[in-house]
Amino acid sequence: MTRSELVEEVASKASNFTKKDVELIVSTLFESIAESLKKGEKIEIRGFGSFKVKKRNARSGRNPKSGEGIRVEAKRVPFFKAGKELKERVNIPE
Repeated sequence: MTRSELVEEVASKASNFTKKDVELIVSTLFESIAESLKKGEKIEIRGFGSFKVKKRNARSGRNPKSGEGIRVEAKRVPFFKAGKELKERVNIPE
């Protein structure tokens, strides 16, 4: 599902909001999540899952095209862990 498909889906179910309102809500939600992760905060949405930032240490790697060794710098990466309820809903047979 793309962002625009998400907006369409929510707009169709929330008839009291315009599509433009829904776009603003979705954008604000994603921006808030990104800002919280940038600050190093953990986000937990009950029944869905949690987002947090994990630190990856610096390491040596290899350029797959040339085979040349390169240095990969340390970085922070977003990580999502699905909640129990989401896992159960995904595994319900159709």
